[in-house]
Amino acid sequence: MINTGKLAGRTVFITGASRGIGKAIALKVAKDGANVVVAAKTAEPHPKLPGTIYTACEEIEKAGGKCLPCVVDVRDESAVKKAVEAAVSKFGGIDIVVNNASAISLTGTEDTEMKRYDLMHSINTRGTFLVTKVCLPYLKKSNHAHVLNLSPPLSMNPFWFKNHVAYTMAKYGMSMCVLGMHEEFKPFNIAVNALWPRTAVHTAAVEMLSGESAKDFSRKPEVMADSAYAILIQNPSSTTGNFFIDEDVLVKNGVTDLKQYACVPENADKLMPDFFVDRNLEEIQGGETRNITEKSSAQSAAPEGKVAGLFKKIEASISSDTVAKTQAVYSFNVTGEEAGKWYLDLKNGSGVCGHGETSAKVDAILTMDSKHFFDMFSGKLKPATAYMTGKLKIKGDLTKALKLEKLMSSLKAKL
Repeated sequence: MINTGKLAGRTVFITGASRGIGKAIALKVAKDGANVVVAAKTAEPHPKLPGTIYTACEEIEKAGGKCLPCVVDVRDESAVKKAVEAAVSKFGGIDIVVNNASAISLTGTEDTEMKRYDLMHSINTRGTFLVTKVCLPYLKKSNHAHVLNLSPPLSMNPFWFKNHVAYTMAKYGMSMCVLGMHEEFKPFNIAVNALWPRTAVHTAAVEMLSGESAKDFSRKPEVMADSAYAILIQNPSSTTGNFFIDEDVLVKNGVTDLKQYACVPENADKLMPDFFVDRNLEEIQGGETRNITEKSSAQSAAPEGKVAGLFKKIEASISSDTVAKTQAVYSFNVTGEEAGKWYLDLKNGSGVCGHGETSAKVDAILTMDSKHFFDMFSGKLKPATAYMTGKLKIKGDLTKALKLEKLMSSLKAKL
């Protein structure tokens, strides 16, 4: 998506822009010569995530824009007001708001702590409403006013709710802001739209949540940045009230090579489908391999007791090096045809694997149907995809649970 210069001199207020998709959008508009307000919490380096509001601003100014770093927690009304006032004082107004800041917890009702529920709703829904509300007086004065929420299309299919109802509600709250505000703001010629990815987008936060392997089947944040840019350069009066999907926007704007956005180009046709996109349902519900019939045939042909055989192979593959690198104890609740409990201790001694319960303190409990379990360990089903689509339930330390990815890679050739 080639820059047009149409956003030169425009002031763009972006929440959560110190890294990931928010920063990618900031860098894209900066190439036009836009003024960018980086409104995010990270003023000091995060122990696990790269970037601060200040390092982001350095990159934005190198890209050709002007930048104002603002320490903002979107839950804090006074902090939001202070940042908006600083932006208006420095740049003279606000033309565009990108509500990108978001919190995620892919947990079911019983496993969602209320503090996590409150965090998601306070940042996602309330934060979006608050930032837009505070910026509204200045958007009314602009002749190119846009609000863009990074939130999904609204679908009442229960599939999008059943595995993480609290998160779905929080993200849909952002989308409901689009639904209502685009009608409310029409008299002021302010466009309000939503943008959501068709496939998984790789960011440092996603990697921390889903593991390194997620990158292999994801797109770069630039896919969202380019599609956001294509929306934001449009006339507000003719582009409002839409729930855009990134690749649709790009294709409509003449981008024919989507392979350029894949983190691993050779996997461009094997990307992980994202949540909340109804046309992804068949792929998500039907399984992760493209040839579903072939996969089902392979499963039916597999011998009985394959889960038990799998754990024997896991036990044979354990080494002191595996224990040193993993340092975690796992409990597996296998359901379905080959229901049973298994454990894998990769923290104590030289490691041990067995049937039943372990006396060691468990770091993560993984629950999965036996028909998906073997697929996951044999490489047909990625753990991150299994988790995101509800096939794998994880209770406990998610980061340690997803360390199993490396063990699975070592087993793949033996299965």
